[in-house]
Amino acid sequence: MEAEFFIKLWHNHKGKIIGVLGGLVFALFVISFGFLEALFICICIALGFYLGKRIDMKINHRQSTDDIFKN
Repeated sequence: MEAEFFIKLWHNHKGKIIGVLGGLVFALFVISFGFLEALFICICIALGFYLGKRIDMKINHRQSTDDIFKN
């Protein structure tokens, strides 16, 4: 019964749950490290996620870099 409830809750409110958890983690970082350090940590995490997603999708990194810096 409880498992079904949490599965249904997750499917109906996935974005809200992720947003709340992300906000909580950011708040803990700010309390622990200060605002600028927490912001830097979050930027590094986002960059790591972005690069990891690109690796999982098997995107050609050389071609992507050339496209970005092409005149």
